[in-house]
Formats: sequence, structure tokens, C-alpha cells
Amino acid sequence: MSPGRRAVWSREWARLRADPLDLAMLGWVPLLLGLLMLWTFSAGLATRLPIAVLDQDHSGPSRQLQRLLDAAPGLALSAAPADPAEARALLRDGRVYALLVIPAGLARELKRGRAAQVQLLHNAQFSTHSGLIQKDVRGAVGTMSAGIELLAREKRGQSPLAAAQSFEPLRAGLASQYNTALNYQQFLATALMPALLHLLAMVAGAWTAGRELRDASSPAWLDAAGGRAWPALLAKLAPAWLLLCATDALILLALQGLGLLQSGAMLLALHAALLALYLALGAALALLARSLRLALSAAGFITAPAFAFSGIGFPLMAMPEGARLWAEALPLTWTLQVQVGLLQQGWAARAALPLLGALLAGTLALLALAAWRLPRVAHDPAAWGKR
Repeated sequence: MSPGRRAVWSREWARLRADPLDLAMLGWVPLLLGLLMLWTFSAGLATRLPIAVLDQDHSGPSRQLQRLLDAAPGLALSAAPADPAEARALLRDGRVYALLVIPAGLARELKRGRAAQVQLLHNAQFSTHSGLIQKDVRGAVGTMSAGIELLAREKRGQSPLAAAQSFEPLRAGLASQYNTALNYQQFLATALMPALLHLLAMVAGAWTAGRELRDASSPAWLDAAGGRAWPALLAKLAPAWLLLCATDALILLALQGLGLLQSGAMLLALHAALLALYLALGAALALLARSLRLALSAAGFITAPAFAFSGIGFPLMAMPEGARLWAEALPLTWTLQVQVGLLQQGWAARAALPLLGALLAGTLALLALAAWRLPRVAHDPAAWGKR
């Protein structure tokens, strides 16, 4: 390491040691959040979601339906309200996620061979909860409906085999190819961690460079590197990058320990390149804007909603054209897409090499921009003191 780079490196580490909050935000805080996310989704699949059943029929078929619902792994019949007002209060207060209404006369209609209907009221704002509950309720109602229809056909003289075949002449075979267990820890917790780290990386880049301008210490920063911009930038950003990469490596080791990751070398390389790119982007924006506040605002604007545009929570191809273009302009989107391929679809590591190259090229371009800008603002008093 050159003397100039060593001087900036030592200066940056001294600054971090003097500010425990900055050190925590780059070290144990993201690690703690990552482990907390893994623990939060440790159940893998959401089960025993509480629902209420308003039974207005109190008949054998209504009780049979409730037994089928309670046997579904995703449902828990946690309340049996006596009237619609109590049922609505349970749903409105969030004590249950859904309400199934079994109307009076259900058994009579079924006995007469007529179609009957139960109604599921659910809060679609919670799309994950709602989707899981709808799936299990549809399965329970479908099972009971099929049993009733098959029994009726057998009574009309059809054999059990003929009744089963004529009842459902066309069947759909559904088979999951990836993440067959619908493990939320595997696809959601692993995606949230790089999303969190890339946010911290861009904020750290903006803060690291912008703080020098705000405190009018940028001449000392550049002079410590002998007036050379590249060593000044690289040694300045390196401590934050190493701390965030170390945090990411520990999280990946935890995933490996849980059996969710076979080999994390390529994933660690991708994440390291992603963090370097966002660190460089934050620093470049702070130097271009000559304002710490503007750079931090830009970091929040770019990184805070990035996960929503990544295609993990909402299909990328279903987004409007403008939103999709913005999503595709974000490196996090491509990193998470490749991560899903590596973790869940059995991609070979070489499939991630094009993205790794693109991330490194983007990092170099942003560092070059910041290095071009640094000498022009470091000794300019007009750039100092802005928040």
C-alpha cells in the first residue's frame, strides 16, 4: 500500500473508531438485522393463520366443513362469532385474517341437490396472508363439494370409478419446479439482506465523501493522499466496503449452516461488487452535488424503494413500462434475479459472470467520475459547509 493510501486508510479508520454510531451502522447493526430476518422467517411457510367462522346453519355439513378447514395446515379456526357484528369486529380489529360465513339453510340446499355457497371475507391488503388463506379454504370447500357430488352420483347408480372420472374429466397437473416447499426464508429473507446492505452502502458512500465537504476537511483528505484522487477515494471507501462485505459473508455462512446455500463464493462476489458500486455511486453523487443532504436524499430515493421494483414481491413483467424501465436500471434488480437463479434454480456459477463484469464496470465508471470531481471540489471553499 502506498504511503498516501495508507495515510487516508488510517485517517478513515480513526474517524470510524471515534464515531461508534457510524461503526455500528456498518458492522453489528446490519449483522443483527440480517440474523433477525433469518429468525423471523425461520418457520419457512406461514401456517395456522387465524380465521373466524360464522356458522349460521349449525348442521352436520357445516361442522364437517369446519373440520376440513381446521385440518388444513395453513388455517386455524380461532374464533366462532355469534353474530355478524361480532364477526366484523374481529376482522376489523385484526384479530383474524379472514371470516368464513356459512349461511343458514346450507344443509337443506345440499340435501335438495341445489348449489349452496359459503362466503370468505378477507383483507386483501395483506396479499400473502390472503393468498394462503384463499388457497386452503378453496381446497377444503372443493374437497367437501367433490365428496358430496361423488356420493350423489353413486346414489344415481354410477360406480365410484366412473363417478370420479365423469366428475372431473379435465384435470390440471400443478408441479412447482423451484422452491417447491414455498420456503419464505429461502426466497424472501435471502433477498432482503442484499437490499438492506446496498442501502447502507450508498448512504455510507454519500456520508463518507459528503461529510468531508460539510466539515471543510476535504483538503486534508486529498492532501493525505498526496493530492492523488484515486488513492484518496479507494482508501476512503475501503473500510466501509470491507465491513459491509464481512457482514454479508457472515450472513451467507449462516445460510450455509441452515442448508439454504450450497456454495456462496459467487454470491459473495456478486454482493461485494454490488456494494462497491453503490458505495461509489453515493460518493460520486456527494461530490457532484457538493451537498451531503442532496446526496443522502438521492440515496434514499434510489435504494429505499429498490426492493419493491426488484420483481421479488411483484412481477416485473406486469409493471407499467416506466416502472419496469426504472426497475431494470437498478443493479439490485439484476443481482436479485441472478441470486434467485443461483440459490433456487440450480444455475452454474458461470451464469453470474456477465452480471459480475457489469457491476465491476459500473463501479469503475463511478469511481472515475468521483476521482475526476474530487480535486475540483476538495479545495474549493464554495463547496464547504453545505449540509
